[in-house]
Amino acid sequence: MNEAVVAAAVAAAGLNLTPAALGAWVWSRGDPGGGEARVFWIALRVGQLAALAFAIAIGVLAAAGHYSSEHLFYLYALLPLAVAFVAEQLRVVSAQAILDKRGLEGSAAVAALPDGEQHLLMMEVVRRELGVMALSAFVAAGLLLRAASTAHGI
Repeated sequence: MNEAVVAAAVAAAGLNLTPAALGAWVWSRGDPGGGEARVFWIALRVGQLAALAFAIAIGVLAAAGHYSSEHLFYLYALLPLAVAFVAEQLRVVSAQAILDKRGLEGSAAVAALPDGEQHLLMMEVVRRELGVMALSAFVAAGLLLRAASTAHGI
């Protein structure tokens, strides 16, 4: 049973490392509007679903009486969900932070900008969101790898 838990944690970590690496690459290019960005968002959601599936599987095992002798394992197994939740909240706030930085009051102020400036503003928002989510995927992958290393006795 222990080997299956470790394999599941490593697989979930791999599914989170993929969007982390892809997101870092797209972010570093400075143009988050291409097809690679779409692949990133899909891979990110797959990684988040893998972390959720792993947490559910751990919960089912615990309910069935199979426990890890290392109690930190549960922290490492569940924290990726918290990281994803916090990252989603930061993603939502990032657009407002960019508007505030430019002194814009809301969507009406953005609509009043010339088309070129609107496009640049939206690219800045998307780039920041992508960076936040890529970083969250990297953190989740690290936590899942740590969970794999502490899955003793399940």
